[in-house]
Amino acid sequence: MSTMLKFLVPLLISLLATPALAEFKLGFVNGQRVVNESPQAKKAKQKIEKEFERRDQELQQLSKRLQSMQENIDKNGMTMSENERKSKEREFGDLNRDFQRKQRDFREELNLRQNEEMAAIFERANKVIKQIAEAEKFDLIVQEAVYFSPRIDITEKVIKALGDGAGAK
Repeated sequence: MSTMLKFLVPLLISLLATPALAEFKLGFVNGQRVVNESPQAKKAKQKIEKEFERRDQELQQLSKRLQSMQENIDKNGMTMSENERKSKEREFGDLNRDFQRKQRDFREELNLRQNEEMAAIFERANKVIKQIAEAEKFDLIVQEAVYFSPRIDITEKVIKALGDGAGAK
């Protein structure tokens, strides 16, 4: 991305300096704000939370069970017989491995779903950005910048348009 910026910045400066292009219209969209503030992003977050809520609760219960088992082993380990202590430690180890596996699977599936939802939001946002660009006669709209003037920031327009249903499937 920085290579592209190294190319675009001098190009933009030269274009803006050209008198024939005095009417050059540039816009900026903060993609992170769109993802955080758009109604679609909020709905997607709620949808994912609901979708993964049961599994998250199961992991929390399993974690509490592991903690209780560890406390029991620590507290009563000295008074248990050698076989009983080894059996409890083995049971704890098995349960802990199961917990680690389930937790890893949970995170992977959660990340996958979040990425799917974000991709759909970006796709809709890009449609809205294109519609705004065409309607308001923008020459260039960028989504990544080291610096941008608030004067060219159209992020709020994009979020509002997404809320109005523009760019929806």
